[in-house]
Formats: sequence, C-alpha cells, structure tokens
Amino acid sequence: MDEPVLLTGAAGRVGQAILDGIGDDYEWRLFDREPPTGDVDHETVVGDITDEDVVRDAVDDVGAVVHLAGDPRPEAPWESVLRNNIDGTQTVLDAAVDAGVEKFVFASSNHAVGHFETERKPDLYKRDHDYRLDGSELPRPGNLYGVSKATGETLGRYYHDEHDLSFVAVRIGNLTAGHPPIDYERGQAMWLSPRDCAHLFDCCLRADYGYEIVYGISDNDRKYYSLERAREVLGYDPQDNSAEWDGDERVPDAE
Repeated sequence: MDEPVLLTGAAGRVGQAILDGIGDDYEWRLFDREPPTGDVDHETVVGDITDEDVVRDAVDDVGAVVHLAGDPRPEAPWESVLRNNIDGTQTVLDAAVDAGVEKFVFASSNHAVGHFETERKPDLYKRDHDYRLDGSELPRPGNLYGVSKATGETLGRYYHDEHDLSFVAVRIGNLTAGHPPIDYERGQAMWLSPRDCAHLFDCCLRADYGYEIVYGISDNDRKYYSLERAREVLGYDPQDNSAEWDGDERVPDAE
C-alpha cells in the first residue's frame, strides 16, 4: 500500500503490538488522544475521535484506516461507550468514506459475543470441546462495551453496503505480551500473541474483501472461535498456541 495508514488509538496495547510487528512495513499516521511520550518515527495526530474536524484532517490522503480508538473498559458506562465507541466510530467511518478511503479495519471484541459463553462455560474452554463461533452468528454482547463493539460492526455493514467501503471487524480475544495466562482456561482459549496480532492486522491491510467479521486469536488448542474465515479470506497464518507454554517457559514441539 503506497498511501499512509491511519492508526487510531495508536498508543494502546493493540496499537503497540501492531507497530512493534509491522511498524516498518507501512507509512503510518498515528492518532491518539494524548501526545506520544517518547520518540516516534511516524506522523502523529493528537485529538479526539469525536472531533469531526480533527478526524477529517487525519483521514485526508490515507489509503486505509485501522480503527482501535475508544474506551476499552469492559465495565465502561453507557455515556462513555456511546461517545467514544459508537459516535467516535461513526465519525471516523463517515470521514473515511468522504475522503475516499478504500479499506477500514475495525477492532471489535470478544465482548460482542460474550453471552454465547453463558450457558456453555466452563466446558466451552476445554480442549476437547468442539463448539465454535465463526463470525456468521449475530452478536450477543456480554456488557455495554460489547454492545458498542457490535454496533461498530453494524455501522461497518451499513457503510459497506451504502458506500462500498471494504470493512473487516476483528473480534479480538485476549492479547497479552510474553506468555498466555497459565491457570486461566478462558484466557488460554482466546489468547492472541503480539506477533499473531501484528500479522493478522497486516493481513487485513493486504487482503481483498467486502465485509467480513473474523476472530483474532492465536491457533490455540483450547479455542471456541473458528479461525477458518480469517485463514480463507485474509490469509491469516498464526504461529502461536497457548498450549505451548508451561509457566513462564515455552515448550518446544508441544502436542
């Protein structure tokens, strides 16, 4: 991609994993509410994603948007998710369409489908359980944050159908640096390693698609999210597996 990529929420955990992994592969324009605290090798924009004028300036001449910004708290109150996650996403989408942006990558969340787990846990987290969500199911949010992410997916559906914007929503699992949670089966089932995170978003920027919802986890032995759509449409090829860790040590050639 020759044009810059706008990365909103660049200072957050997902943004940093993306920049650490593929920061040299694109010309980035980093958008965040707070100015960077250290040296940054990319163009930066400081502002709020609900500020239409700032957002419209930020999307000018970019080829793609990776939209991560918003209130990430599962317990966030409605006033915050409405402003930051719903209104903010709509502001960025509207500006992107008007600017002629071709591709929009949206950071959705496992919380958009949290209540699929309610009647199935804890068996759902076992290695031998075969239930899978594949992205074709309707949302079942587990909290108001999840409602905001499901709304973002629906906004993307509208902007794709109405304006032919290529849109992919990544329902991100449990991104942790280092090793996955060792004694937490749910965390192992939805673990996403930093390098698989960067690779997945790289695939989202390179692939051709219309409207897609995919799951963002590593290729874990324990999982209740299917990776088939991400593999088929995006070419996602995750390298990590939460089963390959024992305590703080990686176990080579784990079965």
